[in-house]
Amino acid sequence: MIIAYQYRLKPTKHQQDKIDHWLSMLCAQYNYLLADRFRWYEENRCSINACPLVCYLPGLRDNPDYYSQKKTLPNLKKTHPWYKEIYSQVLQDVVKRVKLAFDRFIKGDSNGKRSGRPRFKKQHRYRTFTYPQMKEGCLEGNLINLPKIGKVKIVLHRPIPDGFKIKTASITKKCDGYYLVLSLEDKTVPEVKPDINPDSIIGIDVGLKEFLTTSEGETVNIPQYYRRSQKRLRVIQKRVSRRKKGGKNRLKAIKQLGKQHKKVADKRKNFHFKTANYLLLKYDVIAHEKLNIKGLAKSRLAKSVLDAGWSSFLAILASKALNAGLLAIPVSAQNTSQNCSNCGKRVPKKLHVRWHDCPHCGCSLDRDHNAAINIKNRAEGQSVLKAQRLLSDSRTGWEAYTEPARSV
Repeated sequence: MIIAYQYRLKPTKHQQDKIDHWLSMLCAQYNYLLADRFRWYEENRCSINACPLVCYLPGLRDNPDYYSQKKTLPNLKKTHPWYKEIYSQVLQDVVKRVKLAFDRFIKGDSNGKRSGRPRFKKQHRYRTFTYPQMKEGCLEGNLINLPKIGKVKIVLHRPIPDGFKIKTASITKKCDGYYLVLSLEDKTVPEVKPDINPDSIIGIDVGLKEFLTTSEGETVNIPQYYRRSQKRLRVIQKRVSRRKKGGKNRLKAIKQLGKQHKKVADKRKNFHFKTANYLLLKYDVIAHEKLNIKGLAKSRLAKSVLDAGWSSFLAILASKALNAGLLAIPVSAQNTSQNCSNCGKRVPKKLHVRWHDCPHCGCSLDRDHNAAINIKNRAEGQSVLKAQRLLSDSRTGWEAYTEPARSV
């Protein structure tokens, strides 16, 4: 099992300057390697149905891939000696980041979905570098030993779990300071809980009136952290717009605005984690809709959808369920609000109608509660849950068979 822990760093002034200097050099190298890939792509690609009869053919060269770009790093340190300050594996990780960004643009991810054209990074947009390997014993009390940076103080607000090994370490510069993200691995922890109860299942329907409604009728209020902080954000945004561009006072105002936005994001993230923990402590299987959140974020409800943070919540729920050995099952969202949860017949209703009244069977309940029951019913028909139920039944039967007869 792999988990990630985030801690706050307290570097000295000298260490801060070194981290900032590294980030600026790594940003320049990232842009150079990305430009090299784009140069090859533009010179060597040609659509078959649009090739002119007379055209200029540049000298063909090999496609710059991960390994060929990695071989250029020793020469980089000769032509630009200041790059010797950077730890070699951190510099190699930049090549990997370029490869991943370009592959998502050309080939797409594992599902075949392609992302947009990678953009060149401005210096303030390149904020993270990674140590791909960390030595054992790098964490000594409240200090972590980072190669070529030294021992940096860390706010260890929670200890590393016993048996877990530190795999990677990422340093990120945010508006309110520096943070360390440790990737931890323990191969002895099982990925799936062996004694999962497939009958302990619940369906949840996320919404804008209530953050979520369960199939048992329980609701969780939506906090709307962004809308509550809009007044404060508006004041700081005016302060930014009135400052002279390029001035120190404008940079101070931008930093203040970033801190306010981060405060909103942290509150929302904390709410998502607490809600996910609450559900996973009560149930072994949680079913939710497979939503097109990107499409909803382009509608008239964009501000409310983004303020609720459904995508972030569902990702946290799936991740924590996986780490706990539980199940988070996505189901189709089609007609979950329109179909009756009792008889299954369709009862059309518009978005402003918040109550479900079925004329066929007389079922009457809240619209979101009805949708949550439909989600639960669809999850019970999933092959994953059926297999888990069969496994549970076979285990129970074997235990009953092997149990000795009790005396009366």
